[in-house]
Amino acid sequence: MKPTVEQISNLLALKHTEHPDAEYWQEFICEFHRNQRENSVKKSGLTNFITFMFSWFSDLGPSKWAYGAGVAYAAVTVAFFLTPNDVVTESAPASHVNFQVIPAPAPPTVGQLNQLDLSPSTQGNAGEQVF
Repeated sequence: MKPTVEQISNLLALKHTEHPDAEYWQEFICEFHRNQRENSVKKSGLTNFITFMFSWFSDLGPSKWAYGAGVAYAAVTVAFFLTPNDVVTESAPASHVNFQVIPAPAPPTVGQLNQLDLSPSTQGNAGEQVF
């Protein structure tokens, strides 16, 4: 049997006047905040990370495989460019450094230069020899 419209309006009017006690609301708020704190503690930490990773890998789609492949390719490329080459260098043996300055020896004189006549009267004729 279906209730009539009058019965429904009477029921709504009756329920409109009913309100829970203030103590009920205080307990409700305390329980609500306690549940929020418990949920925040559950969401942080290593167990949440492991749960997240497990759910992420269990629902792998093509886009996640592409993201994973891209990240792996980038990591390998960065590792390739950042690893140093295996260059073997041999250090030279240590030697004593002498700070004494030795003057260069005087160059030997050339005999042909003494035969040149560089006087002003012989301009253009420097005593070249024709071979």
